Amino acid sequence: MNIINAIEKEQLKDNAAKFKVGDSVRVHTRVIEGDKERIQIFTGIVIGRKGTGVNENFTVRRISYGEGVERVFPLHSPRIAKIEVEKAGVARRAKLTYLRERKGKQAMAVREQRA
Repeated sequence: MNIINAIEKEQLKDNAAKFKVGDSVRVHTRVIEGDKERIQIFTGIVIGRKGTGVNENFTVRRISYGEGVERVFPLHSPRIAKIEVEKAGVARRAKLTYLRERKGKQAMAVREQRA
């Protein structure tokens, strides 16, 4: 088991952003098209986190042209360039799946952190 732990430890990102469920984030992903590489940004609300260590994932949801779009990202993936937290939100539960049934502005409404 020590060999597996050593391999996992070297694959972990040490500069992973601190964010939680309910936060609005911008995920910068590296996209390779042919021989070119570019950065694509996916902006939305974190509706869930799952797993630990190398296997940790998070789900980001946004509304695009009136349709809800969810994308699951591995937290320690080399394809993720960086994660920016736009707004901190206050979520009182671990998964925000109730946002899937909401329409319009209510679909993106999570209480904001009080300053």
